[in-house]
Amino acid sequence: MFAAYAARIDRDQPLNGLELGERPAPEARPGWTTVTVKAASLNHHDLWSLRGVGLAEDKLPMILGCDAAGVDEDGNEVVLHSVIGQSGHGVGPDEPRSILTERYQGTFAEQVAVPAWNVLPKPKELSFEQAACLPTAWLTAYRMLFTNAGVRPGDSVLVQGAGGGVATAAIVLGKAAGLRMFATSRDEAKRKRAVELGAQEAYEPGARLPRRVDAVIETVGAATWSHSVKSLRPGGTLVISGATSGDRPSHAELTRIFFLELKVVGSTMGSKDELEDLLSFCAATGVRPVIDEVLPLDRAREGFEKIASGDLFGKIVLTNC
Repeated sequence: MFAAYAARIDRDQPLNGLELGERPAPEARPGWTTVTVKAASLNHHDLWSLRGVGLAEDKLPMILGCDAAGVDEDGNEVVLHSVIGQSGHGVGPDEPRSILTERYQGTFAEQVAVPAWNVLPKPKELSFEQAACLPTAWLTAYRMLFTNAGVRPGDSVLVQGAGGGVATAAIVLGKAAGLRMFATSRDEAKRKRAVELGAQEAYEPGARLPRRVDAVIETVGAATWSHSVKSLRPGGTLVISGATSGDRPSHAELTRIFFLELKVVGSTMGSKDELEDLLSFCAATGVRPVIDEVLPLDRAREGFEKIASGDLFGKIVLTNC
């Protein structure tokens, strides 16, 4: 079957390790099901995999992609929950949690095999392309906002780095839930787009906000860390799920953190139950993932190039025609 896969690890030039071509189809195994992939979305996780982060060389070649929507063996339209091993369903009970493609072949292919427990019904209100955007970036944003940030309707939230998948999702979800959303971006067009999607205001990175916020959604890391801490009200919460600009800020702001009793919460992906809630939330409210571009699988390299350059707003989706 045709697939986009990591053939080698290159930490400096990750796209050098990306190959497009034929790979073996999934083999049947007890407790697992094979899904015919209709759409799969790109994440920074896929780019980091090509750098060898979370993907060991002895696992190569590895089909990339952890998000997908498609049709299961019984003809049902489904969405995949891409965290494998946390429940013991379909894998050994002591297997540590991992994201699809860290141990098992991924979704950038005509078919993918996952534990049957990891398959959820796709709401009829969502297209395959829309549903494929939800299991990683949108689920991460959902958990950051509604599980870890501790915010309620009417609270204010700053989202750093508008344009990325998690940041874009947080703006849209927060607006739909009655939160007052603010955003930052270096790009004027992305700031304008953030406002169109529901942010009350969008600022250049480091700009002083009109008021301190209840929570900050942080995925950028070192470049925005100090601004994130300084933007919080006393007792506020900073939720971090990534560090695309690096994980070693020049100023940790420890004095401000303890003096103002700020909370710093790490957040990774989300549970199957949270994904089910997110799917229901989108179906009921009309919220839809923001898609930058839909490409056929054989043009996957173009999608990887866009995510590597940061020249996108929303998700890149790959489809099997």
